[in-house]
Amino acid sequence: MSQLSAFPTQEDNGMTLRDYFAASAVQGFIIQVKDLGKMHPESVARRAYEMADEMIKARSEVH
Repeated sequence: MSQLSAFPTQEDNGMTLRDYFAASAVQGFIIQVKDLGKMHPESVARRAYEMADEMIKARSEVH
């Protein structure tokens, strides 16, 4: 998968674009849940990276 950096600096490569997209997806998932105690972190994380992978795939088709 892509190793593009989301926020590179001169000192650091920053987080990967995949990690950034996954983090954004997790935020969206959490906003929709009324009872965070019912969330399964492993499922949320897996789903977030699946979403990130699809976002990168769509991005590469456009660029």
